[in-house]
Amino acid sequence: MELTVEIKEYINKSVLCWLATASTENLPNVSPKEIFNYYNTDKIIVANIASPQTVRNIKQNENVCVSFIDILVQKGFQVKGKAKIIGKTDSRFLEMKRILTKMTGGTIPFATITEITIEQIKPIIAPKYVLYPETTEKEQIESAKKLYGF
Repeated sequence: MELTVEIKEYINKSVLCWLATASTENLPNVSPKEIFNYYNTDKIIVANIASPQTVRNIKQNENVCVSFIDILVQKGFQVKGKAKIIGKTDSRFLEMKRILTKMTGGTIPFATITEITIEQIKPIIAPKYVLYPETTEKEQIESAKKLYGF
């Protein structure tokens, strides 16, 4: 499954994503990730900065879910797929690291990267858009700024 231009734009606009994993005992773990991006047309990559539980779970169970939204527009995407931990010995590591390092300016070290091969994509939209279909993105942004004190 490929990432559309719209999905890539939301990745670029999102401050962070939430990565959900589960152990072999089906114990869930959700962790915010600040350094993430897309790789090629069918993968999302996430820097593993301080994520021992996430890495442990992925090594036990490759099924993951990533969610990201534009916090003001309150729209985004949920992506499900298979994850793999990419280490420094992987031939793609340096290219992936270069993409992620652009976001940090090289100030945040990470030793591994989570690569997610996309299997399902579903849009996320705030309930207000459903309950009040006439709601525009501009109105939603103004409402969110007021609600969150921006």
